[in-house]
Amino acid sequence: MASPPDPAAMSRMPQVPARAKPQASTKVWSISDGSLEALKWVGLLLMAGDHVNKYLLHEASPVLFALGRMAMPLFGFVLMVHLARPGAFEAGIHLRVMRRLAIFALLATPAFVHLVGWWPLNILATLLLVTLIVWLLERDGRADRAAALIAFFMGGALVEFWWPALLCCLGAWAFLRRPSGLRLLLWTLATASLVIINGNFAALAALPLIWSASQVDIPIPRSRWVFYAFYPAHLSLIALAQQLM
Repeated sequence: MASPPDPAAMSRMPQVPARAKPQASTKVWSISDGSLEALKWVGLLLMAGDHVNKYLLHEASPVLFALGRMAMPLFGFVLMVHLARPGAFEAGIHLRVMRRLAIFALLATPAFVHLVGWWPLNILATLLLVTLIVWLLERDGRADRAAALIAFFMGGALVEFWWPALLCCLGAWAFLRRPSGLRLLLWTLATASLVIINGNFAALAALPLIWSASQVDIPIPRSRWVFYAFYPAHLSLIALAQQLM
């Protein structure tokens, strides 16, 4: 009968490290902070041009209108990048973003109501809603997923650009969390659904612009509060100018 192995001898044998379960990469696709900031500024300029064209020039420029269709997908993408970063949920980023969006959405409401009316709610409310949906999905409970679904269908009827905007943002979020060809296709189709609102496919031009920005590192410092403050400020100036014309 063979003798049992000597524990002391076994402890002197070289140990083979256990093989860890491979994890999915979270940085297959990335964009620098400077390039992300550049996209935000491009979106702001396109939005301002679109609003001047719509409310002061009576949509006299089809070029400004078409270019303005890219603003919402750009804003949605920039927001989703921040929400999809590793550790963002644990750090409470979603909740802080929702508070800021709620405050500045309210500040923009008087000018927005003057220019558009009470319905739909402005774009900051759209971004607030999609952030809430992402937060609920990140919580990953059955009740949270049900609440996210309710927020999508009911909230989508209240905000600017409606359900296509939510789909566009959620498509970007899903792609950023786990990039794949299928998720890129779904994001593209979600962005294309904005044709229902816009009447054209100009929003799709935001996607090659985003890809181009990801290929370079543009040295632009981040201005956290500029986007939030710019929205109500520029709407107020446009509303004032409209009254003076």
